[in-house]
Amino acid sequence: MASLSPIPAKAEETPMSDIPASVCRAPDKEGEIFSTLPRLARLPINRCNLPADILGGLTYQRHPTPLQIDGVADLHKPLWALLDDIPGAGERAERFAGYMENHFRLRQPEDAGLVTGQSGARAKASYLRVVRGWAFDSESREAAVLKGWVESRFGLSPRHHGEPLREPGSAAWQRYVEIRAQGLRGTNALESQLDLLYAYTQYELARQFPQRTHLRLYRGVNRLAEHETVQDNRQGEKVLLLNNINSFSRSRERAGEFGDDLLAVDVPLPKLAFFSRLLPGMLRGEDEYVVIGGLYRVRLARF
Repeated sequence: MASLSPIPAKAEETPMSDIPASVCRAPDKEGEIFSTLPRLARLPINRCNLPADILGGLTYQRHPTPLQIDGVADLHKPLWALLDDIPGAGERAERFAGYMENHFRLRQPEDAGLVTGQSGARAKASYLRVVRGWAFDSESREAAVLKGWVESRFGLSPRHHGEPLREPGSAAWQRYVEIRAQGLRGTNALESQLDLLYAYTQYELARQFPQRTHLRLYRGVNRLAEHETVQDNRQGEKVLLLNNINSFSRSRERAGEFGDDLLAVDVPLPKLAFFSRLLPGMLRGEDEYVVIGGLYRVRLARF
């Protein structure tokens, strides 16, 4: 029968462990520091299966798991059953676009409650208009809608829209909220349309890249020093807090046309909101991939 050592008479003078305290307090992996998502960059709640502090952190970048927006998979089961039987991506894209038109009555807006001739009606405001508005100008009204959707669904707060957004309730934040509200006013379940677009993106990525967890993407940036840098502890490597949604490219040459510095990032597939080849004519020009933000370890790449 094992016997226990007696408790020292003066515990404060006699160490209770033979492992030095400095070792106990040291990190498990030397040189490996995992930054946490700043509190002002996230919400306490969201509408997906992981909290914002996890999906927006560095650990998630390295070890991603699927993200699901609440209720979308179950609500649209007929769509997934239909797509499962279609081998070609082009035909799947056509079926998805047709499903969106029918489900949200995009060609019959009066069925969704639009009154013909009503002042301020926005019958043409759809997920495609939001995506194209984003592609044209990442500070546009449509871009504010997209940033608000990411904030609502994933709990990641926007960091920039026309100007830095650092404090909820500030004048800059109020301007962003007003623009976002203008973009959503009078629309037909616009954020629900974006929910389904994201779910279809994830479906297609799983079909097209069944063995992959990440894609290497590139982003050209100007004034890199002005970006929110959380760590800069290795030559040519940084940890950046990105805006809650961002444009990247799979082509380093194309990305290099948009800035003086070129960032290379291994992006988890679940953090891809949509991409240029998802639907015919949706995005054009630079092989664009639209990435949900948070903390990312990035590398400076050579042109």
